[in-house]
Amino acid sequence: IAGLGNPGLKYRKTPHNAGFMALDALADALGARFTKKGNGKVAEARIGGEKVLLVKPQTFMNLSGDCIAPLAAYYKIPSEHIAVCYDDKDLPMGKLRIRAEGSAGSHNGMKSIIARLDTQNFPRIRMGIGAPQGIRLMDYVLHKLSRQEQAVYAQMAQDAAQAAILLVREGLAAAQQKYSSKAH
Repeated sequence: IAGLGNPGLKYRKTPHNAGFMALDALADALGARFTKKGNGKVAEARIGGEKVLLVKPQTFMNLSGDCIAPLAAYYKIPSEHIAVCYDDKDLPMGKLRIRAEGSAGSHNGMKSIIARLDTQNFPRIRMGIGAPQGIRLMDYVLHKLSRQEQAVYAQMAQDAAQAAILLVREGLAAAQQKYSSKAH
């Protein structure tokens, strides 16, 4: 289970780091600790009887595949068993959408992962950040979240973490049914 974001305190509370927020919430829920491994921060945990690897790429967003693909190869993880949590400007802030596969859209981190894995066939937990009119996308995804936004993102991260757990325990359909329509 990977969560996308940018490393460093400068990016910590920005919309583009929604995936990192979800992975931090997931690690907390599972009692896992991240350590540096390759191009990422990695934690091992169990969800039910399944061993899972939690990954926060440290390559910066646009090169996320440079972390995820080598780890998948090393651990022999097929693409359909890789779930990615990431920010999505095309969803309203706080909304989750879970999909079995799909294109990257305009998301450069997902473009990198798809290119490096050479497939779109992996589940994703899309985390809505909205995209207000009149602000450059790059400026918006890297702006510091207000207190009110932080509360929405914290809840969305918790929900994404629980959706990832449900995805592993009961499958894609169960996670979609419970979390894809929930709005905040």
